Amino acid sequence: MEAWILPGLIGFAVVVYLGWGMVDRRRHHAFARAHAAAGGGAALPDAPLSLHPEVSADQCIGSGACTKACPEHDILAMVDGQAKLINPLACVGHGACMSACPVGAIKLVFGTARRGFELPAVSPQFETSQPGIYVVGELGGMGLIRNATEQGRQAAAYLAASERRGDGGQIADAIVIGAGPSGIAATLGLIDAGLRVKLIEQGELGGTARHYPRAKVVMTGSLELPRFGTVKKKTMTKEELIELWEEIHRTVGLPLETGIKVVAIEPDGDAWRVRGENGWEGRAANVVLALGRRGTPRPLDVPGEQLPKVSYRLIETAPFRGQRVLVVGGGNAAAECALALADSGECDEVALSYRRTELARLRAGVRDRLDIAFASGKVRAMLGTQVVKIDKRTVDLEHGDGSVKRIPNDGLIVQIGGQPPSELLRSAGIQIVEKFGEA
Repeated sequence: MEAWILPGLIGFAVVVYLGWGMVDRRRHHAFARAHAAAGGGAALPDAPLSLHPEVSADQCIGSGACTKACPEHDILAMVDGQAKLINPLACVGHGACMSACPVGAIKLVFGTARRGFELPAVSPQFETSQPGIYVVGELGGMGLIRNATEQGRQAAAYLAASERRGDGGQIADAIVIGAGPSGIAATLGLIDAGLRVKLIEQGELGGTARHYPRAKVVMTGSLELPRFGTVKKKTMTKEELIELWEEIHRTVGLPLETGIKVVAIEPDGDAWRVRGENGWEGRAANVVLALGRRGTPRPLDVPGEQLPKVSYRLIETAPFRGQRVLVVGGGNAAAECALALADSGECDEVALSYRRTELARLRAGVRDRLDIAFASGKVRAMLGTQVVKIDKRTVDLEHGDGSVKRIPNDGLIVQIGGQPPSELLRSAGIQIVEKFGEA
């Protein structure tokens, strides 16, 4: 009898595996068809905030290679024998789908035919319409850490190959604004080329990664970092990524100054003068903008938002222990914030408010975790609501029918994106272009 126990267990495991695969495929196809019935990606309410794939129906042969290659899943799906874009808002610009397509039917574009996406105009060398000002990373539409890092490295090489230099005294060769992945890579490349460079950041080293929830997993892949070497790790947590940046700082000695929010970039003879709101000033022959698109957190603009209980990021869950917390937003950042609070088990209640009735902007893994949290009651779903007033112990939410309901509340975290630094770019005379489904 014992002789067939092991084969029996193996057979059972195979049946479970195949059964789960069939369920998962049916779920995936049902999801795809639902989106296709609604008009596919074109009918989605928002344009992606970064690169996303566009599939040529005339060229697609239905191999399915693109759907399998995407690390995020549920962005492309096979519908009626062809690849369709079903969730462009979850795309982070890996480009794996385009590389996997055997017939070149996929290109990566910004915006859609219906909704434009503003970007600074840059040359293939990442230089803007203003000589000596470069744009890299998320501000230029490239949000993925690996790609943003590579852009920073390449931009530094192009800048170093140019003839623009400081005077060896008060005017540096370059000022890099933003100490996230692209800014750090650009700074390393410039140091490696022997240039005199300053790196400034309005927050802390690491940029927006510091605002990620604890233990958030970020995708990196191999990172080629001048003067430091190659980092080979497919995924990292937020903490591991921050530790990497800090190790680079310790090893290389980045010329970093933090707490400087740039308010103006002005011509100064053949150079540029950079001014911060705290009175900081720097002059350089070149400026590398690695600011990201978030800029300053976007406020709700409602009465009571100035109360101490309102915050715009989650670093630690401990300050919210024993509180009834409302997270506002419908993107991945808001969902992960709510999940981090719920998973900590420290809050009396965690709720998520979003003005729309569907969360169409989430990546597959985040959406699945949030669905489970909603179903289990760990996170209270308050979709189709908007915050209209904040008081010390309550929040007023307006529902789709116009009714306003007051709920008890001790803490509120706003995660509705940021205000991109468009005015800073325009004040520096940098040309802005609007992309409508274009590369």
